[in-house]
Amino acid sequence: MMTRILATQIAFNWRRNLSAISGTVILLACLFMVAVGPSLVAQNPYDVMQLNLLDSYLPPVWLEGGNPNYLLGTDGQGRDVLAAVIYGTRISALIGLSATLLSCVIGTFLGLMAGYFGGWIDALIMRVADIQLSFPSMLIALFLMSAFGTGIDKILISLTAVGWVVYARTVRGSTLGERQREYVQAARVAGLRDAAIIWRHILPNVMTPLIVVATVQVGTFILIEASLSFLGVGVPVTQPSLGLLIKNGFDVLFSGLWWTSLFPGLMIMAMVFGINLLGDFLRDELNPRLK
Repeated sequence: MMTRILATQIAFNWRRNLSAISGTVILLACLFMVAVGPSLVAQNPYDVMQLNLLDSYLPPVWLEGGNPNYLLGTDGQGRDVLAAVIYGTRISALIGLSATLLSCVIGTFLGLMAGYFGGWIDALIMRVADIQLSFPSMLIALFLMSAFGTGIDKILISLTAVGWVVYARTVRGSTLGERQREYVQAARVAGLRDAAIIWRHILPNVMTPLIVVATVQVGTFILIEASLSFLGVGVPVTQPSLGLLIKNGFDVLFSGLWWTSLFPGLMIMAMVFGINLLGDFLRDELNPRLK
């Protein structure tokens, strides 16, 4: 019942919050592009058989020399910038969402173990977390990608390795408070095993802050992946994400070919902006201290 009341209140406040509505609309538009976009463009930018070098560096259609077949122009390989942005958004969104999910699962599990059992388990997990937090996340991800090589799977491993810490610390702090509550003590007296207590009672009560953390972290991971790809240690060139598209365009940016990097950059900005707007709304709604 409380969950329904909370959901109803959040929905009511969402309808009155212009920032939250704007963020939701932006994210829905991005999701629509990811889901339907490839069927709306004629070219698959990842298929070299569909690329024509004779069409390289065509300007957007509204500029002199533009081609109606390439609304946002082309890059150095004759790749349709619009198609490349659509396909690149799929890669960036996939990496951001998948890495967030993996980080959340691993970090939540470790945080529950540390907060519930305490002792040497808590000390070990938290000391590893403290050591990792002493280094910038970007530096750790860059080191791991340099060691593992490029590839979407390598990026997921690297982002998960730097992302689990925030979940572990958040869940541990909440679990330390929940394990002393009366309902947990009653469950122990009733003879429930520790796994059942953690899964049925503690986990549902520590999920609220995770929603806020996960929402914001998707945008953070998209930016980190874009940075890694821009540096040349991210996704392979055969499957460029938005970051690699920006990098390819940056090489010719000062030659007046601005469209090759501008539109992928605008797409990243729109996604992260929408995520941050919605994340700020959820933080305000789910944090009782801000009421």
